[in-house]
Order: sequence, then structure tokens, then C-alpha cells
Amino acid sequence: MEPSKFTMLGEGCAMGTYLLFIRLDRPLRICFGRFRGGRPVEAPAGEYVYVGSALGRNRSATALAGRLLRHASRTGRRSAHRLRPEMLRLFRAAGLIEGRVRKAPEKHLRWHIDYLLDRPEAELFHVVAIQSPQRLEEPLSELLNRHPATEALAPRLGAQDAKSGAHLLRLLDTGSVMAAAVELAGNSLEG
Repeated sequence: MEPSKFTMLGEGCAMGTYLLFIRLDRPLRICFGRFRGGRPVEAPAGEYVYVGSALGRNRSATALAGRLLRHASRTGRRSAHRLRPEMLRLFRAAGLIEGRVRKAPEKHLRWHIDYLLDRPEAELFHVVAIQSPQRLEEPLSELLNRHPATEALAPRLGAQDAKSGAHLLRLLDTGSVMAAAVELAGNSLEG
């Protein structure tokens, strides 16, 4: 049996925080928009995690689901990430979206993570969605940056609006990082 591609925590909230687990099948030199003046960053083949949130002013019924579906899409005629159809079914079953959802007419690369996820060499393989209005992005980012099985490709990558750390990190031990992040999120929801 194939391991689950999703971990859903919390319930009854359309907003939240999320972790994207990404597999890069070959090394890349990639520009992340205007990050570092548009100079490329070396991204070795391997697994990565990105922490983000869908909170802000968009309190619509699709805030978290919409953001995650957007991340699972690519620009132009490029194929979406393989887990997008299953993600759509899961969000519908969880009541996070209703009705017909179609791909946005044209996805624009906005956040640093968009530049990596748009590449065909990068594939989402697991999503942790935390349904909660709590601001968990910063504590999760701090945990991930301190974890001995992560390393930042560049300081503040994916975290231009954060005070410190990076929100996109390379994983040296995916299982231990995923377990630590899910435990922190679960404890935050209980407390």
C-alpha cells in the first residue's frame, strides 16, 4: 500500500498553515524571482520542505484549500503535480471546498516556492495541512531551521516577510523532520 500523501490536522477552519514536502529528482540552479538580485541558487537533488500559511485577510471558505491547490498547479500548459486530483477529493470530503474547482487561467509566479514548484524536476509528494487560525508558520519555521536534519539553501529563502530563518529547507532525514513538525502542530492545536 502506498503511504498517504496527506496529513490533515485540526478541523472546522478554512484557514491554516501548511508544509509542502517536495522531491527534486536532479540538481538545479534556480532563480527564485528577485531573491538575491535574481542570482541562481544551487539546489541539490533530494527532498525539501516548505512552510507557509493561508491566513491573512482572505477568510473565505477556500483559503487553505485554494492556496494548496494553487501550489499543486504549474504555469501555462505544464502538468499539475500528481497529487493535485487526490488533494481536490480530500478537500471536498473535508468540506474545505464546494462545487467545481478549475485551474486558474494563468498561474503567476509570486512566492519563492512558486519558482521551484513550477519546475518539472520538482514534485510534491506530501502535504501537511493544519486547519487553524493560529499563526503557526513562525514556530514551525523556527523548529525546522533548528532541526539537525535540515539545511537552508540560502538565508531567508521563502521567508522574505519573516524575521529570520528560511521557509524552504533541504531535508537530510525526511521522516524525523515530518514527525517533529506534525508533533509541534498537533501540540499547538491541543494547547
